[in-house]
Amino acid sequence: EDKTHLNVVVIGHVDSGKSTTTGHLIYQCGGIDKRTIEKFEK
Repeated sequence: EDKTHLNVVVIGHVDSGKSTTTGHLIYQCGGIDKRTIEKFEK
């Protein structure tokens, strides 16, 4: 499956949740496969 690449810039203060927000966005958009999710749940 061919996926379109998208560059995103997230700017914010220290400890404002940039990584958490970005991670949730990628997860919600299906950017993380099920095997990877299961690996980190262990």
